[in-house]
Amino acid sequence: MADVSEHPQPGFSDLSKSQLSAALMLLGFALLLVWDQLHWWGNREDYSFGYLVPLFAAYVIYDRWPIIGGFLVRTSQENSPKEPPSEKAAKLTLLMEGLAIAVGFVCVLLFATGALIRAATGPQDTASLVLATSFGGLVLSTLFIFSKERADGRPMSLQARMSLTLVFLFPSLIWLLSAPMVSFLETKVRVFLLNKVTIAVFGILDFLGLELGREGNILILPDGRVGVEEACSGIRSLTACLFAGSFLAAVFLDQFWKKVLLVVAAMFLAVLTNLIRSMFLTLWAYNNGAQAIDEHWVLPLLGDIGSVHDVTGMSILVLTCFGLLCLLPLFKLKLYELDDEDLETEG
Repeated sequence: MADVSEHPQPGFSDLSKSQLSAALMLLGFALLLVWDQLHWWGNREDYSFGYLVPLFAAYVIYDRWPIIGGFLVRTSQENSPKEPPSEKAAKLTLLMEGLAIAVGFVCVLLFATGALIRAATGPQDTASLVLATSFGGLVLSTLFIFSKERADGRPMSLQARMSLTLVFLFPSLIWLLSAPMVSFLETKVRVFLLNKVTIAVFGILDFLGLELGREGNILILPDGRVGVEEACSGIRSLTACLFAGSFLAAVFLDQFWKKVLLVVAAMFLAVLTNLIRSMFLTLWAYNNGAQAIDEHWVLPLLGDIGSVHDVTGMSILVLTCFGLLCLLPLFKLKLYELDDEDLETEG
């Protein structure tokens, strides 16, 4: 990515009319998307983190605004003429522009289709997923198309246009996490996670010598039965941790492979902490009775803080996010190679 440390931070007035028009168009699509997803954020607890999505997306754009200005707004000295691109580079640029226009056209049609379905049938997961998916493609394709020239009319290289588009990767695609999955797919994911959690908990506790049995997602304890419910599948913590990991990667990490690795780490951390929670609840029920996990904890100063089941769920969510913060310093470490002079000095 280009060095933009000395570039002036641009204002909206520094952008060209076409760039401003594109920005306003994307803002309008974003407002429609927020209006649609507000239903899920307010009515489904596992998507309540969605209220943070517009704020975090706006913050990432604000945080990267000097970088954006480094591509779109440059001084005349920085825009010194260069050699024209080679014939091969020109053909590649033309191909990429055609692809971006095609993707943008398809995304506009998909967004319109999703909006019509939403208007005709009300909130539904299919329409929301179509809107979120098409919005992401529309943002990225529009950025590439309208970055053909800088604000002063000078052409921008293909590499710079690609880099600018990648800057908006998080703000354009994060909406896929705050939109509900299609019911069929979500059911498949929940059932898969439930089955794996139940098998893992049963296997570990059986290895530890505890007397228990298993029937499907039901664990048979000496004093009763405990069902591994949908809330214990971990899909709520999984989506929330993917969101948190994506945001932390976008803001604090500068290399793409590190960003991907942190998101993958967030997934594994969510699964691991949910397994710990399920084991704790099973052990709690094993020692205190099957109904104990539904009993409420009452603290002297705080009063009733909720059931054991709900409190552990929130605690695990906080613990997982804290774990991601602890992982950040590891991802920011840099390994430096010692040259021959350093080795000789140390010798």
